[in-house]
Amino acid sequence: MSEDVQNHIKTYKKVGIALMILTVVTVLVSYAPLGVPLAITVALIVAITKGSLVVSFFMHLLEEKRAITAMLLMTVVFFFVLMFIPIFHHADRLGDYFTLPNADAPTVDHSAEH
Repeated sequence: MSEDVQNHIKTYKKVGIALMILTVVTVLVSYAPLGVPLAITVALIVAITKGSLVVSFFMHLLEEKRAITAMLLMTVVFFFVLMFIPIFHHADRLGDYFTLPNADAPTVDHSAEH
């Protein structure tokens, strides 16, 4: 085998070992006496790390920096669009009195106003 193929195989083995270690870390964290927010944070950090290893090395996206940057920017833009939709909806109803479903708030009889 050529030197380049041997280097790729070594890299794949290292990434595979790292994924196995992170899987063990995931199982150990699930048994750790952590609060729910901290447990979710640690689980997400481990999952993002494992996912980035798979995407970077096994899917060969480490060399695709331009496409990754474009996709990341598009993701950020869509994230902000989706976050601002509820904010704009709330701002649209500013000053209107409305009750939430199943809320113990008093209701307003609009028919008496006219």
